[in-house]
Amino acid sequence: MGRSFAERSHETELMDTETVSFEDYQACLKDLAMVNALTLTHGPILSWLDRATRNLAPNERVTVLDVGYGYGDLLRKIHSWGRRKGRAVGLVGVDLNPMSEPIARAATPASVSIEYRTGNVFDYMPEQPIDFVISSQTTHHMSDEELAVFIRWMEQVAARGWYIADLHRHPLPFHVFGTLARLARWHRFVQHDGPVSIARSFRKGDWEKILHAAGLAPGVAEIRWHIPFRLCVSRLK
Repeated sequence: MGRSFAERSHETELMDTETVSFEDYQACLKDLAMVNALTLTHGPILSWLDRATRNLAPNERVTVLDVGYGYGDLLRKIHSWGRRKGRAVGLVGVDLNPMSEPIARAATPASVSIEYRTGNVFDYMPEQPIDFVISSQTTHHMSDEELAVFIRWMEQVAARGWYIADLHRHPLPFHVFGTLARLARWHRFVQHDGPVSIARSFRKGDWEKILHAAGLAPGVAEIRWHIPFRLCVSRLK
């Protein structure tokens, strides 16, 4: 019997359940950053930041918090975006895995100012106002109930808006990614977890139910599809 994509899968990912060495985890994050680059993962967030800051004064500084930063590649991309735009950007990341922080720091040039932190984001108490909260390829690790809590948390913390970038649950990327990962000989976690991530991810109706459970009225948040098979949810205040 073939896999059904009608509902979110509850299959677990190796990265969430298997004990892994620092070197193994680092190799996995490097391959995931390569996947992000090849599949243009960060493009929708950068375009949204363009839109979100369009009406701000050019010299107005903004602070961005990335939840689940992993290798830190998205925060480094936003740093480059800020330099291109001539806008000062304060960058903060929070990640649950304690190995992410030293790995992201090592991959970040000394000239790039990013504050990497380890811990549960719900315990994070910002010392300064956070303009934008972003999260990329992280929310499929959460249950629908956890996501409703997360969205309510972002509503409280993000002064100007928030953005969730994640995957669209569909058989085409599920099968294509599995083949690509094997051919590219990416880390075994990437080969196993990539298709599982897609099966755990979302369709528009899933996000509509989650947003409703979080207490957001219809139309308050935007659900938008992006190439290749990305389903992103955003809110501008």
